[in-house]
Amino acid sequence: MYDKYSKYFSEQSLWDKLKKFGKAAGAKVVYAVLLLYYTFEDKGVGLKTKLSIAAALGYFILPTDAIVDLTPIIGFSDDLGVLLFTLSAVAGSITPEIKAKAREKLNEWFGKIDPKELQDIDKKTF
Repeated sequence: MYDKYSKYFSEQSLWDKLKKFGKAAGAKVVYAVLLLYYTFEDKGVGLKTKLSIAAALGYFILPTDAIVDLTPIIGFSDDLGVLLFTLSAVAGSITPEIKAKAREKLNEWFGKIDPKELQDIDKKTF
């Protein structure tokens, strides 16, 4: 999986995808992406963890995936599944500082988010 999807990951392509589809993807998907991105950026995170994250983010960025992202409501469900799976796998590397940074950026983009809306994602990272 690392090679197949990680080649699509770059910081620029991630921000481009979020800028173009962030609102359509919704707060949950964007929060999961931000958690993974900020974990990837953490200098204390090991290479294997970073490779897993790069593959998941590459899948998110990939223009053609299992369910087309332009499809309303369900278009990002496969992306969210991959993101949640990866969050579970790398949960030990997600610090409170990373969570705070992701929430801050999410609130900047979406306004104040009800923490209950993100509970299922936070459960994956504890």
